[in-house]
Amino acid sequence: MILDSMLKGMPVGARSRVEEALDNISVVLQMRNPKVFRSMAPSAVRGLALKQGKRKSRVQMSSGHPVSFDLTYAMDFPEMRRLYQRAVDNQWNADRDLDWQLDVDPMNPEVAIISNEFFPDEYMQKLPVKLSPTQRLELNYNIACWMLSQFMHGEQGALYASAQVTESVSWMEGKFFGGTQVMDEARHLEVFNRYLMDKLNKRYDVNDNLFVILDDLLTDARWDFKFLGMQIMVEGLALGAFRTIHNMSQEPLLKNLLKYVIRDEARHVHYGVLALRDHFTRELSDAERREREDWAFEVAVLMRNRFMAHEIYEEWFEGTISRQQWNNLISNSPAMLQFRHNMFSRLIPNLDFIGLMSPRIRPHYARFGMLDFLQGKNASQLSEQDMVADLH
Repeated sequence: MILDSMLKGMPVGARSRVEEALDNISVVLQMRNPKVFRSMAPSAVRGLALKQGKRKSRVQMSSGHPVSFDLTYAMDFPEMRRLYQRAVDNQWNADRDLDWQLDVDPMNPEVAIISNEFFPDEYMQKLPVKLSPTQRLELNYNIACWMLSQFMHGEQGALYASAQVTESVSWMEGKFFGGTQVMDEARHLEVFNRYLMDKLNKRYDVNDNLFVILDDLLTDARWDFKFLGMQIMVEGLALGAFRTIHNMSQEPLLKNLLKYVIRDEARHVHYGVLALRDHFTRELSDAERREREDWAFEVAVLMRNRFMAHEIYEEWFEGTISRQQWNNLISNSPAMLQFRHNMFSRLIPNLDFIGLMSPRIRPHYARFGMLDFLQGKNASQLSEQDMVADLH
């Protein structure tokens, strides 16, 4: 209220820039751990201040990670070998297995790309502006384009991270599986880009907060941080978002596409927990494990609070409601609540399984209600079929 009073009367453009700057500062201030703050600060500057994800057509990221060239070719990780075989058996082809001839009309309310469940009518009544039925369809279309664009950007990051991790891991079976994941991520990038450009004809820039996370992961030289960030955190975020959109869409091509991607992502997270479990619980010092615990918590909070679709706000509601009002609106929307549930029901059990939910860190998660998911199944207990069994 005090801020709204201070900004009242400012031109819309100037007010928007002030609100955005304050919002970005709040992101940085959420990072209470000084080590995490220092590690993520360069990425935050590149993403939030310099906005490299929006202002550049290409961004150079240097990682300097070590490459592990295994000259023993030892095969002593049978569980990883079985996962690799599952990956080989479940490869799919975008041209063969998806019906790209299906007509997709994003303005057809009978076959909605994303339904009004995302923003129910009674929820939309909280807005000071009333949208016509046609405008509601247009808003849903743009939200779908925004979400799928972020999926696409995330898949490009996953493509590079999986290639880096394949170079870095020390197990030969891990390198085998990593090669299948690189192929998976390339295919995911292909299908999301193709769907956006051929069927929806609209694509959004990468969200600033997503860029910060991807930049931080791709430029960190430590292989286990790349694993933790991409295989556990970002893939957990992706699974939550994919499930939310799948269940809120009626468009058959998109639903089928997402089902294939979800099956792949289930294996990727399984790969992550297998690779990190013994490393975190047996090979790291207490100080090193605490550092990873703190980093995972800060990123979990960032993912929980910061994907606010500001690009949609700027197109549709800037000058009508404040940025903070939009943040409150979208963060409490039924779709976002479902997204968080889907994401953390997968993420928290995985963090526990790999040894990053010690009694020291649990109270921090409890403040955000995340410990409610602790008793769920981790990725090693879930097959591809389990992950798609309750989709509708």
